[in-house]
Amino acid sequence: MAGVLAGFGPFVALVLGAEGWSQERIGFVLSAGGVAGLLAQLPGGELLDLVQSKRLLVAAGAVMVGLGAIVIALWPEFFPVSAALVLQGITGGFLGPGIAAISLGLVGHRLLSDRLGRNQRFKSTGSLVAAGIFGLLGYFLSNRDILVTTALLVLPALVALTRIRARDIHFGRSCGAPNCHSTEPPRAERGVLWKNRHLLIFAGCLFLFQLADASILPLIGGTLARSEGSRSALIISGLVVVPQILVAVWAPWAGRQAQTWGRHPLLLIGFGALAVRVLLFALVTDPILLLAVQILDGISGAVLGVLQALIVADLTNGTGRFNLAQGLVGVTSGIGASISTALFGLIAESFGRTAGFLVMALIGCVAVVIVWLFMPETKQADRRP
Repeated sequence: MAGVLAGFGPFVALVLGAEGWSQERIGFVLSAGGVAGLLAQLPGGELLDLVQSKRLLVAAGAVMVGLGAIVIALWPEFFPVSAALVLQGITGGFLGPGIAAISLGLVGHRLLSDRLGRNQRFKSTGSLVAAGIFGLLGYFLSNRDILVTTALLVLPALVALTRIRARDIHFGRSCGAPNCHSTEPPRAERGVLWKNRHLLIFAGCLFLFQLADASILPLIGGTLARSEGSRSALIISGLVVVPQILVAVWAPWAGRQAQTWGRHPLLLIGFGALAVRVLLFALVTDPILLLAVQILDGISGAVLGVLQALIVADLTNGTGRFNLAQGLVGVTSGIGASISTALFGLIAESFGRTAGFLVMALIGCVAVVIVWLFMPETKQADRRP
């Protein structure tokens, strides 16, 4: 699925640009897909909590993404492309969270950290391999072949889903009601999530993280385009690839340490790495040093890629609202990412690149302080299975 989703975003912009689309139109349709993804988070979480067959929802999401890729490849016109990207955006409400729910249903709460670490390794590896294949396809064949291949990758994903036995996915566990063995697990009222102080603090921390993080590469890209010329695309590629490689290497370790050390120390490391990285970007302009600093992004990615679903599972264990809480956290962090690019683009334009990075660093430091002072250790005491 990571390979399938890698075909969207920059590669869609590449295909549409080759078809003569303006940057304004490309930005509009990509934003429409992003807004659809945000709006789908809470309904998608509710759906995952209610529907017993999580595999069916993930399969439906995969097919929707594949159809969207085919539509864009064959009909690169405004309305078909807009519909396809909105369709693909909607799947964000239940595709990634659905895989986390299946994982929880398969292995249970006690083993979830290790499973999420392995999931994150396959996710990063799939994105890297697919991006490399798509780059070769675009170079040797055509940009449209990237989207056709994206659709074809749905088929092995569906085959993999069929190899998961439905009876092995415990329905109660998969929605945060581990002790229920019926088809209708008891659920807390939806309002309990809004009363869960630590869940709201965690969502707020992720909002601040995305607010600071989402604009880093666009801000660097604008600077590199002026200072490095033709080398800028290669440098940006390195800034994207380096952390993904590190996430693939470190994510299983993060999953194991979350069970050994607990969640709180790792959470501080992940948020602290962001604050240090942004501060260094304010001081560094040499491309080699930029790549070295970007290693810190791999640390944050490995830690938060595991901890986001894991901490939500900790805080909602026994409520039967795990997936709805995933949606709440997802929409909050998504809003932070959406605001980020406009906000820091304006700051950089008005006060300069360094000022933009310093404000990001300040936000990152505020997030670290909130995690340190107000987020408790959410790991529960180990119990006999």
